[in-house]
Amino acid sequence: MTDWGAHHFDIAQWGMGMDESGPVEIIPPDGKDYKVLTYKYATGVTMTRDKANGVLFTGTKGEVETNRGHLRTVPENLKDQKLGPNEIHLYECRNHYTDWLDAIRKRTRPICDIETGCRSVTVCHLGNIAYKLGRPLKWDPKREVFVGDKGANRLLSRAMRNPWHL
Repeated sequence: MTDWGAHHFDIAQWGMGMDESGPVEIIPPDGKDYKVLTYKYATGVTMTRDKANGVLFTGTKGEVETNRGHLRTVPENLKDQKLGPNEIHLYECRNHYTDWLDAIRKRTRPICDIETGCRSVTVCHLGNIAYKLGRPLKWDPKREVFVGDKGANRLLSRAMRNPWHL
């Protein structure tokens, strides 16, 4: 699970305000309580991965479903509501290439900098490790290690070939 997984997890992380963090628990499907890969965040938010190609935010006042080029809301007029000046506004980017070049020229951060990209693909890797091990995992997003799990931590990297080392 990479590439499109990272793109969609990027949208989810962005929407949850988790660009600089990540889940604290990753639970692979067990056929009982968890039908799909499940991520839990310290904020209490739960994110699941199923076969759909996009992101679905479900809240107390409705739903927002999106992917690259698609937006659907329930209720339908939810997408037409204007945000107030003191509400959370997410940034908008119409062209990643232009945004990146503008960031170089202005010495600012692009919409998706290296840290954000790393955190988004890390969500994919965490899910892959949970799938591989077939058991729930606890993750420390600050230290970027599995909590009390040497076996899972061994899967975070692989041995380097000589003469390369860190």
